[in-house]
Amino acid sequence: MSLPTLFLTAAGGGLAVAAPVGPMAMLCIRRTLTSGPRAGLAIGLGIACGDACYGMVAALGLVGVSQFMLAYDKPLHLVAGLVLLYLGLRTVLQKPGAEGDEGDAAARLRDSNGGAGRAWASAMLLTLTNPQTIIMFAALFATLAPRGAFSTSVAMTTVAGVFCGSIAWWCVLVTLVSGARHALGMRMRRWIDRAAGLALAAFGAVEIRRAL
Repeated sequence: MSLPTLFLTAAGGGLAVAAPVGPMAMLCIRRTLTSGPRAGLAIGLGIACGDACYGMVAALGLVGVSQFMLAYDKPLHLVAGLVLLYLGLRTVLQKPGAEGDEGDAAARLRDSNGGAGRAWASAMLLTLTNPQTIIMFAALFATLAPRGAFSTSVAMTTVAGVFCGSIAWWCVLVTLVSGARHALGMRMRRWIDRAAGLALAAFGAVEIRRAL
């Protein structure tokens, strides 16, 4: 398989991994609705970077790192669950902010003052709390390249393809949600925000149960 073909195939794999709706998708949707596309894209970029890190571990065969992460699978799920539960409950219980455009302006101001960077870091760290991703990428790489033919260039091409496929999905999602955001009223956005908070809390509870 040529490197361009490998890149496109890996991009399709990255897209397939990112597309299912899960806690990170809910977090991305919520941040896009409440804080705008910049915050949503920061979340998506953080997720894609986290996937790329695990993809790199799987592609380069860093057995020690992957074994360490898998050995601490339950504590990592517990941390992810507690964070998601906190974010969900905070969303549900928070008081409504300013009405109309003033609230939007305040959210955009917070994002311009470092909020996007924090969103990227938090999304990446949350993604890294799921070491099972290593197994998924290892299976993907084994399918794309037979044993003995997986050189460094093939590994880097595959990781780059996975990253590009993943970030492409988040760009599409943020674009769709951002377009709907302008069509929704403040009241509807608040209801959606509360629903997203409940979903995050539910995902957090599931993660905590997996850790016990």
